[in-house]
Amino acid sequence: MGNPSHCGRSGDTSCHPRGVLFPLMIDNCRQAFYLNHMKIILAGYNLDSEVIEELKKNSPERQDITPETISAAYARISRDPRPVDELRTAARAEVERARRSNQNIIFKMGHHSVAEHAVFNFDLIGLSRLAIEEVEHFRLCSYTEKSQRYITLDGDYVLPEEIKQAGSELEKLFVETIEAQNEAYRYFYGRLHDHFFKKYEKQAANPKNHPILDGWAKEDARYVVSLATKGQLGLTANARNLELIIRRLAAKKNAELEELRRQLYDLAKKVAPSIILFTEASPYEAEMMTDVGREAHRLLAVEKMRTKKAGQLEPKEIELVEYSENGDELILAGLLFSTAGLSYKEALKKVKRFSRRQKLELVKRVFENMEFYDVPPREFELAGLTYDLIVSASCFAQLKRHRMMTLLAQPYDPALGVTVPPSIKEIKEQKKFMEIIRKTDKTWRVLKEAVGPAADYILTNAHRRRVTVKANVRELYHLSRLREDASAQWEIRRVSARMSALAKKVFPLAARLLGGKDSYPELYKKLFGRLPKMPPPSLFFD
Repeated sequence: MGNPSHCGRSGDTSCHPRGVLFPLMIDNCRQAFYLNHMKIILAGYNLDSEVIEELKKNSPERQDITPETISAAYARISRDPRPVDELRTAARAEVERARRSNQNIIFKMGHHSVAEHAVFNFDLIGLSRLAIEEVEHFRLCSYTEKSQRYITLDGDYVLPEEIKQAGSELEKLFVETIEAQNEAYRYFYGRLHDHFFKKYEKQAANPKNHPILDGWAKEDARYVVSLATKGQLGLTANARNLELIIRRLAAKKNAELEELRRQLYDLAKKVAPSIILFTEASPYEAEMMTDVGREAHRLLAVEKMRTKKAGQLEPKEIELVEYSENGDELILAGLLFSTAGLSYKEALKKVKRFSRRQKLELVKRVFENMEFYDVPPREFELAGLTYDLIVSASCFAQLKRHRMMTLLAQPYDPALGVTVPPSIKEIKEQKKFMEIIRKTDKTWRVLKEAVGPAADYILTNAHRRRVTVKANVRELYHLSRLREDASAQWEIRRVSARMSALAKKVFPLAARLLGGKDSYPELYKKLFGRLPKMPPPSLFFD
């Protein structure tokens, strides 16, 4: 199947993982490699849009510079016996036919997965932090966001259209409050920079540690800046999920999100008109949650009256509200199912008859060769936990990245108070911090009366919201390793550690090695009496 020698390269010899040598021939001209009768071709990859525009200029007659041809070719795989590379050639030769095929397959036949083969990259510049939260809600996309930890904020912010339309007085109030927040940020950043460099004087002696200490100052100072603060992010999404983003944004009653929706649609339609089809919010998407909310308020009206009479308890910041009964056994049964040839029902019966020691020995086989960068197997997805959290916007910015968990979030609510960084208390600046918060809350109440939900733009990173998190044990390991580590932001580290501690109480076997990268060696040693092979990276340079 092809001879690589025509490219001027002889066949290479690579080593099989078991040590057996086998020929691996690489065809550099066709970007393919052949193993026995296997043929694998790199069909396409993302290109910078400016490179694509240059290609178009040099070849104005070409119409095939679009991801639609790949989608159309892959859609034919199930019905056309030709090799897929030939299908791609045919699709490129007849672009309009490929587009009609896409529309027929997606719209008439309902095979939306075809659109997943087309991938888009977007630079999203100048969005508010509030809008970015809405964008990053979508699970099957990739995002990289401007960090308020590593970049010094310059005071840029979004002035919401809703507030501009509400009149000059409200606009003036909004701007004055934003400027006061930004001034406080600059003040706290300076004070905290000096504080951390003094507190960690030994580490500060090495210039390589300066970015860490400076980052701590920035991330704590940012608690006083607003959700209107501008950010930017890179977004990668396939066409199917891009269409979902556009459609869901259309259901939001927010001017900034509507403008974002329009621009995403216009740009994608120019490139791939046949696979971005359903872009308007359905009545279901537009009204369903409003209808549910209306009915919920009606059903709870009597209960609310009772609650007021009885008095409300102080809400807990972190609470485990539900978990899989016998979660350890569910996971162990999954391990038996995958390795012992039993049905899951049979495996569960066997596990229930195991002694605690037998269960421990089985789970130890999972963990024995685990290093801090490894993840448990999928069997650990069989048990889950549900938490109620109250977290700040700063903490939620970290939490929302774990999109494989189920994350339900209420709007930010000043009634829940704010989170004050411990460092602010250490430098004895709580009074100044709370002055900004009180000014913000006052402005928010005025704006709330006039513009409704758009008032939330003025709230700070310190303001809090209720969040419900449902995670299986496997995903909890991912959260724990990353967010419970010494390098993580302090609030998400505290939240993650508490979530891990609660999980260990109900799943003492499967959750045994939950913890940050830095604590992993000690956790491993307690279980096996020795350290793992690989130590995690140190936070500071020596």
